[in-house]
Amino acid sequence: MAARTALVTGGNRGIGFEVCRGLLGHGLDVILTARDPDEGRDAAKRLGHARSALRTETIDVSSAESVAACADRLREAGVHVDVLVNNAGIYPPGTVLETDPAVADETFRTNFWGAFWLCQRFVPAMKRRRYGRVVNVSSSSGSFEDGLPGPAVYSIAKAALNALTLKLAGELSSFDDIKINSACPGWVRTRMGGRGAPRSVEEGADTIVWLATLPAGGPTGGFFRDRKRIPW
Repeated sequence: MAARTALVTGGNRGIGFEVCRGLLGHGLDVILTARDPDEGRDAAKRLGHARSALRTETIDVSSAESVAACADRLREAGVHVDVLVNNAGIYPPGTVLETDPAVADETFRTNFWGAFWLCQRFVPAMKRRRYGRVVNVSSSSGSFEDGLPGPAVYSIAKAALNALTLKLAGELSSFDDIKINSACPGWVRTRMGGRGAPRSVEEGADTIVWLATLPAGGPTGGFFRDRKRIPW
């Protein structure tokens, strides 16, 4: 049986880069995507895997046209995406009343709509093949249980991403081997999280990789941190 193929957005650095490393370690072929093609190629060189197992693609997830173009290129190349990790995101500061509408629009396009568009492009083929894993990289900032802490638009967009997870999992509940879940990596030492964050990128990536490689009997429609279900 051929190796499964995973597409990871924002795979050129931070948590996304570590997720790519982890999935390669599990024997998956990986499509490392980045908004900047040079950064994507540099990241692939740092991973150092055989070209047959690692491919780079350019995606600006804030653009529906860029998402569609990538999907078209992969289809024309005969590449099937079995695992989709929606990791790319931005973290703008500000309250509801302070945030510039243009910043709010960019945040939603990057943190929510990109994942929505990618699911629309790649999940139908998962249905046809009756296998798929989608991991939406969310945050405790998107948790209603925790009171949506953090910058306003970031928190609201992550809450919307969780809603996408729950809704899509419900729509696919009759497919036993398609799993749709959200992951909270925690506060991680990345360019976004800062040097003072308490968690390593390995710790942040672990639950994402776990969800991306779930067995057929694994959970779907959940929100997880450290491989444990947490409240929405």
